[in-house]
Amino acid sequence: MSRTTIHDIAKELNTSPSTVSKALNDHPSISAATKELIKAAAQNLNYRQNRLASSLRSGRTNIIGIVIPSADIGFFGGVVHGIEKLARSNGYNILLFQSHETGEYEVEGIETLLQTSVDGIIVSIAKDTPNLDHFYDVKKRKVPLILFDRIKDELNSPSVVVDDYKGAFMATEHLIQQGYTRIAHISGPQHIKIFNDRLCGYVDALKTNNLPVDDDLIQYGRNSIESGRDSAERLLARNKGMDAIFAAVDITALGALQYLKQAGVKMPEKIGIIGFGNEPFSPYVTPSLSTIDQQPARMGEEAFTLFLEAMAKKTAGSHAGEVMEEPKKIVLEPVLIVRESSVRNPQA
Repeated sequence: MSRTTIHDIAKELNTSPSTVSKALNDHPSISAATKELIKAAAQNLNYRQNRLASSLRSGRTNIIGIVIPSADIGFFGGVVHGIEKLARSNGYNILLFQSHETGEYEVEGIETLLQTSVDGIIVSIAKDTPNLDHFYDVKKRKVPLILFDRIKDELNSPSVVVDDYKGAFMATEHLIQQGYTRIAHISGPQHIKIFNDRLCGYVDALKTNNLPVDDDLIQYGRNSIESGRDSAERLLARNKGMDAIFAAVDITALGALQYLKQAGVKMPEKIGIIGFGNEPFSPYVTPSLSTIDQQPARMGEEAFTLFLEAMAKKTAGSHAGEVMEEPKKIVLEPVLIVRESSVRNPQA
């Protein structure tokens, strides 16, 4: 069975193919009554619009590409949800690609999205990305590039982040206010800006509250449950006075919590713990995990809004994709979420 075309609809209604095309694309020169008649006929004839042909005519696909490090991390799912919510209401579809935290997959994802002729790309950079050549290629092709969470300032692209330094400061100071004084930190790879910012927030919170900064209380993990368990084991073995842990991500906090529970450590009485990210599992572990919320849905909405602004500039004739002197950067406020794991029992 052959596919229905606009010529078939035109023949059915005894009108021209150009009138059918304009009606199906809501052209203002076609009356509302004619549009309604043509769209009804298209539905009856099972017409499906050729998106490729439409995109060739308009220069747009109305598809936006998203690259995230991992769909297993709830934070990234929240961001994608925020992007998709606004994308759909603005007539866009999304293509999602996971880098699995590797530069190889990230490059492959970017190349695939460019071959698909997406209108723009929103990305959070993988932790093992060796260089930024593939992102410079995006900009060279004048495809709007929007960064979120894990960004690189040298790309000079619009971005949206949470204030990681402030969030870490808040988390550490919360532990101090609960009476903890020997607070350890399980950080992440320091070449990634967010983890360096969270380490700095932790250190400055200790200094502000006149507590010593002890290098023996700092571990550099790999953002996994196993890394959290291993880091907690090492910290506990060499720091008998440790009474709290601030983990740079909830997933390592979960690993630390699991190890401490296995080791028979009472939480939060003997050791308090707080994470960062407000993952979906955080309220449901025992004890429930205190954390810092990054407002992922709003981050996604802001990222898509930055994309729309870039597309508007491109349509107006500016050269989206070229280096901009001052790309727009949106910084969201972190939100402290207090749960059982960090509220110390004064009777302990």
